[in-house]
Amino acid sequence: MNNISRSPLRFLQHMLVLGLVAIMLLPVAYMLLMSFRNGQEIVNAPLALPKHWHFENYARAYENMSYLRSILNSLGITVAVTVAVSFIGALAAYPLSRSKSRGTQILISLLSLCLATPSFVTITPIYETFARVGLLDTYLGIILAFTALNLPLAVFFYTSFIRVIPQELEEAAELDGCSSFQVFWYIIRPLLGPATATLSLFVMLMVWNDFIYPLLLLTDDKKFTVMMSVYRFVGNQSLNPEELFPAAVLGSLPLLVLFLLFQRRIVNGITAGAVK
Repeated sequence: MNNISRSPLRFLQHMLVLGLVAIMLLPVAYMLLMSFRNGQEIVNAPLALPKHWHFENYARAYENMSYLRSILNSLGITVAVTVAVSFIGALAAYPLSRSKSRGTQILISLLSLCLATPSFVTITPIYETFARVGLLDTYLGIILAFTALNLPLAVFFYTSFIRVIPQELEEAAELDGCSSFQVFWYIIRPLLGPATATLSLFVMLMVWNDFIYPLLLLTDDKKFTVMMSVYRFVGNQSLNPEELFPAAVLGSLPLLVLFLLFQRRIVNGITAGAVK
């Protein structure tokens, strides 16, 4: 009887979840459908379905955006930043999580304050510093900038995660003759897989979608990221829907494919991180 009474409530919960998912996916569906219409059709009937499918919109966007080159640029920068942030963040968080000194707690508090710092505050110092050391318009410069911006989050995130790992594991490894770095590499690092999956998701989204720092630090169009290529293709003087929507779809497509391929690992990582 109790199970019967719960069935309508469970059904309503499922319908509510499906409704929320549909609402969140509605803008994506609209963007995809509008990308196959021309500008005049969209202006005349913004909510109508495509009557004629204009695949040439994608061909024009692909060619004018230098799509493949910008994808490779964004992919290389995103992967490099994600690897650097994950490794350096975990390496820095390990001693901080094991230290109980007052100075360590103050440092962790300062790192948490960095998370609340608006990104536009750091634009001028980074630009001035990179201009003096010759890192403007270089892949290394943009990678270092994104790594520095995301390191506070990584250190704060890993510190909380490592604290719940039993220290007995490290003590046993030290008795077997492992150095501190070996303990980190062979004992702690493998246990950080779920946390790394969760952190990598946030870092990849931030780096891939960022527009301000590539705009300021990159001037060579051969080094432009996807967001810069979309901006250059669409322009800022006028708005052409038949250019905007295909460019937006092409810009977000790689992340969507990546998420579909690794959704199970990402969800498992978020769940494991929540349990920790």
